[in-house]
Amino acid sequence: MSTMQSAKQRLEARLLSHLDNIYQGILDESEQSALAGSLISEMRLDYCQKVAGQHENHWSEQDVLVITYADSILGFEERPLQTMRSFFCEWLSDVISGVHILPFFPYSSDDGFAVIDYSTVNEALGDWADVQAIAGQFDLMADLVINHCSSRSYWFQNFIKQENPGKDYFYVVNGNPDLSKVVRPRSSPLLQAVQTNDGEKKVWCTFSFDQVDFDFRNPKVLLEFCRVVRLYLDQGVRLFRLDAVAFLWKQPGTNSLNLPQTHEIVRLLRTLIEHTEPKAIIVTETNIPTRENLDYFGNANEAHWIYNFSLPPLLVHTLVNGDCRYLRQWMMSMPPAQNGTAFFNFIASHDGIGLRPVEGILEQQEVDGLVSLMEQFGGRVSWRSLNDGGRKPYEINISLMDALAGTKAGKDGLQLQRFLCAHAIMLGMEGVPGIYIHSLLGTENDYEHMEHAGHNRAINRKRWPLAEITALLQDEESLPARVLAGLKHLLNTRRAQPAFHPNATQFTLQLEPRLFGFWRQSMDRRQSIFCISNISHQAVELHIADINLIAFEQWKELLSGRLIEDLDQTMVVQPYQTLWITNVY
Repeated sequence: MSTMQSAKQRLEARLLSHLDNIYQGILDESEQSALAGSLISEMRLDYCQKVAGQHENHWSEQDVLVITYADSILGFEERPLQTMRSFFCEWLSDVISGVHILPFFPYSSDDGFAVIDYSTVNEALGDWADVQAIAGQFDLMADLVINHCSSRSYWFQNFIKQENPGKDYFYVVNGNPDLSKVVRPRSSPLLQAVQTNDGEKKVWCTFSFDQVDFDFRNPKVLLEFCRVVRLYLDQGVRLFRLDAVAFLWKQPGTNSLNLPQTHEIVRLLRTLIEHTEPKAIIVTETNIPTRENLDYFGNANEAHWIYNFSLPPLLVHTLVNGDCRYLRQWMMSMPPAQNGTAFFNFIASHDGIGLRPVEGILEQQEVDGLVSLMEQFGGRVSWRSLNDGGRKPYEINISLMDALAGTKAGKDGLQLQRFLCAHAIMLGMEGVPGIYIHSLLGTENDYEHMEHAGHNRAINRKRWPLAEITALLQDEESLPARVLAGLKHLLNTRRAQPAFHPNATQFTLQLEPRLFGFWRQSMDRRQSIFCISNISHQAVELHIADINLIAFEQWKELLSGRLIEDLDQTMVVQPYQTLWITNVY
């Protein structure tokens, strides 16, 4: 048997295993075999492609991503994607490796997440050549909005006409099945009645009536998304963010969240993608409780990265309360990501500060207190429906700069220090960091944009005129300039430390509640870094002996460059100051 025949058989067997787990009872063996052949054809798979090892890390301490909308910065007589590329090259190319451009396709609502056409770039933003230009300079992450699409899409309009393609692409609920257990991220009704050429049909809408859920029981839907994935790979996309993937497979009588078929589809997509581009990365966006989120690592055979959704609410809670006990307990409970997987750390995004990920971590009174304080700092609250007909806070909508404007005692003059402390903690942690563009620029709540857009999330989605933000960054005394300078210092320092590899060892330190600390060790065990942050508004004494530095090594604090010559000394850690203490090796 030739090498090619053997590789072909192995790939086909692997695909058939995935398809059987997904479509058992829906497709027979011959239909599964035909579908496997179609997937191979649509993806143009190379049987002899050297597939990355399951436990290989395609990332390092050098990797930092910026999360941004294509039009977060608007130039004059230039397409936003071109403006974004030139702005990043001028201001950020020395401290970032990649860019996550939020959906840049034609859309009808939800700032891009109700996609009308997956195959084209929104002409108001640019075209595929602009996307390719960005991918030529930065690792590019793009959204695969896989759970739903716009009600104005070609596919859904065909659904209304009962024509192909699209006639049977959407999840239709017949009769009155038990939907009482379905978990919802929104307070809108789950089902929408739509008049079609074949009568009224009730379609499933997890998020809104303009975002209609696909029916992946139909293998044609899977094939359509494989074509989309192939297109994105051809355009230079190397990181795929699977948006809202936890809701993918529906089954009345269940919660329709994280079902086995959903996990199997993630594994199938990984098989297809890694046989096309071995260094491509799948990132699952699953804003759910921590334990359920961790399941998307699989056995290093599902997502390469998972969003560390518990970190933003926990870190904000820690800094406004001046007490790290909940954060420390959570960090101690988190299993390390095995090689071939990594946490994707972030503390601000285009969405709000999600609250579901701290269920079972923060007591309800702590969550209620946090929500109340964020409202005092100008934030808004988005709600979700409960099965008993009630509702519960789903996320807090606020810019990170405003979220850290003060403590539970009120606003104070330590906003910038607190803000930089939050990023120093994140940048030291196990995982790959992602920084929202509006955190890099110190953007505050944008009430005008929120009112104009008509939804809470727009409060943290400002569009900066290029001339205005450039002038501010050139003024060393402005808030954006001070924020960017502080973050670039942290980023430049981080990227030079092997102990900050996303998969380097991490242990939590047992210090007093106002000091949050953890230890990192490089994968070759040569470098150690003790990361210690004062998360309170008071100066705190740190006894160096408490962190057990090895006496025969020389130590220094990285952020200041100061040598630590006396291991018995007591250091005064200023409010919100971070120390990165490392051995000189």
